[in-house]
Amino acid sequence: MSNSADFLAHVLELMRPTAGSTARARPMFGGHGLYADGIIVGIVIDDVVYFKADDVNRAEFADLGLAPFVYATRHGDNYTMSYYRAPDDALDNASAMADWLRSAMGAALRKAASKPPKRAPAPAAKI
Repeated sequence: MSNSADFLAHVLELMRPTAGSTARARPMFGGHGLYADGIIVGIVIDDVVYFKADDVNRAEFADLGLAPFVYATRHGDNYTMSYYRAPDDALDNASAMADWLRSAMGAALRKAASKPPKRAPAPAAKI
């Protein structure tokens, strides 16, 4: 699985009107994670964009017949991730990208808010 530098640059260019200078692509697991404001909002695998989805926005993808990202585990099982293929129009213009990016950002923020806060490390013992 690899992504072309030109494709990633195109996706980031479309993201920037909404995410500004916080739009980033970082290598991960043979693909790339797409970040806005420091949170992961999508993934790119083989030059295909998938946006973060949850119970709130999943129907937006399903209504268009867009499939989730599925991969085979090393044990041969299929694992479905909470990322759905981006519609073609999201890759055509920044306006369409903005709508889908905001939706994915919402899903990512809801996921982050649902996690329990991290505990502070215990103070070091005095000797």
